[in-house]
Amino acid sequence: MSNSAALAPASRSRVAVFLAFSLVWLSSHVLAAGHPDYADALAKSLLFFQGQRSGRLPADQAVKWRSNSAMPDGSAANVDLTGGYYDGGDNVKFNFPMAFTTTMLSWSIIEYGGRMEGRVQYTYTNKEAIHSLTATDYLLKAAKTTLDKLYVGVGDADADHRCWERPEDMDTPRNVYEVSASAPGSDVAGETAAALAAASLVFKAADPDYSRRLVAAARDVMAFAWQHQGKYSDHVGGGVSNYYPSYSGYKDELLWGSAWLLWATKNSSYLNDLMSLGANDGVDMFSWDNKLAGARVLLSRRALLDRDKRLEPFTRQAEEFICRVLPKSSSPSSTTPYTPGGLMHRSGNANLQYVASASFLLTTYAKYMAVSNRAFSCQNLPVTHKALRALAKRQVDYVLGDNPLGMSYMVGYGASSPHRIHHRASSMPSVDVHPAHIGCQEGFQSYLYAGGPNPNVHTGAVVGGPDQNDAFPDDRTDYARSEPTTYTNAPLVGCLAYFAGSYKK
Repeated sequence: MSNSAALAPASRSRVAVFLAFSLVWLSSHVLAAGHPDYADALAKSLLFFQGQRSGRLPADQAVKWRSNSAMPDGSAANVDLTGGYYDGGDNVKFNFPMAFTTTMLSWSIIEYGGRMEGRVQYTYTNKEAIHSLTATDYLLKAAKTTLDKLYVGVGDADADHRCWERPEDMDTPRNVYEVSASAPGSDVAGETAAALAAASLVFKAADPDYSRRLVAAARDVMAFAWQHQGKYSDHVGGGVSNYYPSYSGYKDELLWGSAWLLWATKNSSYLNDLMSLGANDGVDMFSWDNKLAGARVLLSRRALLDRDKRLEPFTRQAEEFICRVLPKSSSPSSTTPYTPGGLMHRSGNANLQYVASASFLLTTYAKYMAVSNRAFSCQNLPVTHKALRALAKRQVDYVLGDNPLGMSYMVGYGASSPHRIHHRASSMPSVDVHPAHIGCQEGFQSYLYAGGPNPNVHTGAVVGGPDQNDAFPDDRTDYARSEPTTYTNAPLVGCLAYFAGSYKK
């Protein structure tokens, strides 16, 4: 967002409720069968990441209005930190949400990669395609370039936000930020470990050598997170704490990273670690900042599918989260507001990130419930896997245009979608069209405040979304509702893959 983060191109050549709502809004991009074209939305949601790439673009780059950018990244610290993704509409690389994006893309492929086959180029067994989607090459450089340091971002966020310029033109400082034993960051380290461990599972069959590199790096970074505990936003400068501070602390990332390493390594020491945390806070959201709900659903996989009774407390906590997310009509303990049109509304700032991440957890927990034949209750009201899938579908359908405005909040999908998104590269002419440099301040009047549609359609970008009354102004200056982010698209990829397989055209 104007407080946001990123993901990466591969630097190597090796390298997817309707519960109780009585009103259903029909729109022109819903298929005759009554469902959106999820496969089309899935393909577009993946294409979005190409528009966010930093560094040298690969030969098969399909988003042609982007060019190479930030090629000196890392030079301020005499290291190579090229690659990765810009988080949203700005030109900064924030590793905390970037690593979360990578974790969620990997989890999406692990759970639903088979449903991507034949619909989009990213498939579970295509290592080149997976490399081009994940940010693992960049995260490996961040983790392994310098002993006893983890690089956690590149760029001066405050300076960047005082400019409106293309990433290809940017001339703001490319400061390098790091955590270390004397300036710890267990939160960003735990998330980086989670990203590397999750990706190691994705690459296990397609590229075993690379998978082993990822898991080895994940173990080292996780050990660092445990040994040197602290919040990264207490120690990292450059305005990072103004954009992605660790509001929830770092216990959630210690739990999250340990859960992923338990799966990736089968080493019981990670089980002992996570059981020792006592991270028992109740939560009703899942995001780049707070990982508790995601970790609990992930650990429930082992509890329900592998019948590991030691993890049953996490299953109960996962179900408590779900009871807080369901609408009041289905759960007396709900703490989640809904708009009149049926959308979860957690925040006035980039709300669809919370919708996408909660929908992913609902879809995935429903999968575990179905396989294990589990049901549970929210107080006295029974909850089934079908009810969770229906709620997740209702949220995804709303995003794709089944809403009071009949507007898709994914750019380029459906008959009506946002035209003036808060995104520097999309809102300005490409280097091919306008080769001359566009200065830092020149971009504001000429492009940010211009009234027309963005010249470059950022296909697949999911914006922040409507307000609590289902209103959306499509205003480029309104970053809270008009800016896309990588961590909104990443969990949505998993949902779209599931529904693309369930509701075939």
